[in-house]
Amino acid sequence: MTRSYADLIPSARGMEPADVVLRNAEIFDAFSCTWEHNDLAIKSGVIVGIGPSYRGIRERNLHGAYLVPGLIDAHVHIESSLLVPQEYTRMVASHGTTTVVADPHEIANVAGAEGIEYMLAGRTGAPVDILYMLPSCVPATPLDIESTALDAEALAVFGGREGILGLGEMMNVPGVLAGDPAIQRKLALSHIRDGHAPLLTGMELNAYILAGLQSDHECTTREEAEEKLRRGMYIFIREGSTEKNIAALIPMITPENVPRCCFATDDCHADLLAREGHIDRCIRISVACGLEPELAIRMATLSAAERFGLSDRGALAPGRLADLCIVDDPVSFIVKETFRCGQPVTAFPGPATGVFLPATIRCTTPTPEQIRLYGNGPARVIGLVPGQITTESLRFALDAASLPDRERDLLKIVVCNRYGNRRIGTGIVHGFGFKRGAIAASVSHDTHNIIATGAGDAEILSAIDAVILAQGGMAAVNGPEVTILPLGCAGLMSTLPARDVVASLDALREVTGNMGGIAEPFMYLSFLALTVVPALRITDRGLFDSVAFRDVPVFDDGIPSS
Repeated sequence: MTRSYADLIPSARGMEPADVVLRNAEIFDAFSCTWEHNDLAIKSGVIVGIGPSYRGIRERNLHGAYLVPGLIDAHVHIESSLLVPQEYTRMVASHGTTTVVADPHEIANVAGAEGIEYMLAGRTGAPVDILYMLPSCVPATPLDIESTALDAEALAVFGGREGILGLGEMMNVPGVLAGDPAIQRKLALSHIRDGHAPLLTGMELNAYILAGLQSDHECTTREEAEEKLRRGMYIFIREGSTEKNIAALIPMITPENVPRCCFATDDCHADLLAREGHIDRCIRISVACGLEPELAIRMATLSAAERFGLSDRGALAPGRLADLCIVDDPVSFIVKETFRCGQPVTAFPGPATGVFLPATIRCTTPTPEQIRLYGNGPARVIGLVPGQITTESLRFALDAASLPDRERDLLKIVVCNRYGNRRIGTGIVHGFGFKRGAIAASVSHDTHNIIATGAGDAEILSAIDAVILAQGGMAAVNGPEVTILPLGCAGLMSTLPARDVVASLDALREVTGNMGGIAEPFMYLSFLALTVVPALRITDRGLFDSVAFRDVPVFDDGIPSS
């Protein structure tokens, strides 16, 4: 509902004092990407004007500090931070973020509509405005049905609810291109629709856009992003814990196309947010890659607001919410203070406690026989791609009995169905580099079955067992040592304060570092079950070729993968 600002007109005209006047500031003009040295007046949480003649009940001299609009994350899964919404928003607010556009499809895959309700409840009292996109693909594909499925009728119940902005990323590209009636009904729910179309090009991209999808956050090359821009899509340039696309995509940004480009963090663990920041980090990285600071700030503010039709924010102008932050300078972009509707974020109440969704871990630890592979000869192997969530479909000649093959970095990867149907899939992965130990987690997009890999069967089973005993978590096993971060909320998010989650992640990082593996192994692991991203994946059914869109055997002789 559009608010009437008639009662603020006297303050805008200078006839009544504003609540607050911020004086002597370098104010960012998001419309022209320039700076204006002036004063800014706020009343009732709204900017009423810019100019030297305003009076305020309270006035503050900023001594030339830089004032920018509150930052906006165009696409994020709060669950991937491993924090509940209240803890997450307090952390990112300290980095200048005042709005996030979140897709709760992680928790929806585990808990259905109840999960969406839980995330909506997290908006209350938060220092950041959480706006949700309804999860369009629960499950991600028809093959992935686990605990729940949300059709158009189930999603329609949320239509018109406060905090619901549009339809979230449509990952079922084959269904869109086939004109699936069930997908058409979902697309009809909102005129704001996010896409998810990694590597899609040519006529199939044309058809996907024709069907009504408007944005993409999966671009990994400049050529891919520019083609999608030319066809009318918004591009969300992503920089998460493993998905690092800024360096490749930022060179395409120009003053002409910047209104169509935004930033997204998508999947960031809490420790990265604590150490390096949120959207402010995206700005700093972009500037380091050669982008003009003003264009980077534009992407982080007005571009994102305009993409979602949020005309009440994204700029420091009359009638816009007083969502803003004070930074040291545009290049280093260190956030000093953040304000939401004119209030410092420190004025918002502390996080809610005590109400969490239970996990749905109904499986038992597999036996050694259940994760055994059989076969000898050419084998399909999942190949990690550094800095991306895409994988390669590799081929190695091997005897399954020789696994793990540490010399060639060929390790088993195992998925156990968490929902109680006893399915267990086993494959082979290249790229983790572990020389010893194993890791397991109940975070594996998007079904969130338990997934594990490691340098030996005994360690893999021990890590899985630790996750099951904790009823959800992330576990690392190195010899007799078992280190775990419990994820007591739906097996996806911790019930601990953010500082304790960060400390636990640091402890896990120390253990995995001693195992000889890659950085951020848990984030890479979490995406290996995601069947809507090329090329080779692992599910509780075994290997899945997401290009051919079918289950495939590990060995070419057709022997099943588990």
